[in-house]
Amino acid sequence: MTAGEDLAARLALMVVTQARPACGRNLIDVVGECLKAGATAIQLRDKQASAAALLAIAAQLRKLSAQHDALLVVNDRFDLALAAGADGVHLGPEDLPVDAVRSVVPADFIIGFSTETADGAQAAEEEGASYLGVGAIYGTSSKPGLKDERIGVERLRDVSQAVSIPIVGIGGITPGNAADVYAAGAGVAVLAAVMGDPEPGEAVRAILNTRNTRLENPGAGTKAQRQ
Repeated sequence: MTAGEDLAARLALMVVTQARPACGRNLIDVVGECLKAGATAIQLRDKQASAAALLAIAAQLRKLSAQHDALLVVNDRFDLALAAGADGVHLGPEDLPVDAVRSVVPADFIIGFSTETADGAQAAEEEGASYLGVGAIYGTSSKPGLKDERIGVERLRDVSQAVSIPIVGIGGITPGNAADVYAAGAGVAVLAAVMGDPEPGEAVRAILNTRNTRLENPGAGTKAQRQ
């Protein structure tokens, strides 16, 4: 297994956090439940918490993710990711450029980048991105203004075929449509489908079960997977 294939496997299901899960339990317990259910990666996302509070949460999640051999990435803040010993950071178009972050982090530090186009994906790969978050696939209520913006699975497939690094589909993904995302050669990232569910662990299991229904499509996947 190549390094890219290993990372792709570890991005099979990324759970993106929200500060107050709908189930009413605290975030640390909910993440632990998701990891026990098989989540392969956690992205700590909290736009409101102070740096000190976010670091404390990241440190707790780092312990949990290590126990389950899962990845931990921090949204936006590579400095907090490094301080907490996380595996990496996830950047968006309005964050620091990928190449600027790549120039100051360890070689094995994971950098994810959000894009919705093949051109954007190729540029991020050239700058040193480790993986790409692509969406919103089915629209999303987790980010303002994106509820009705959907790029669809075909665009996801186009992005997948344009790059050699793993991709993760995000945006409106549920147990009912995750199989199509997996079939397009992508991992899955979810927020509302897990954090908004009264039983987060069961939601994780339901999404992972859809991997067994992936359609056979030799043309899908990244260039690395096709070589």
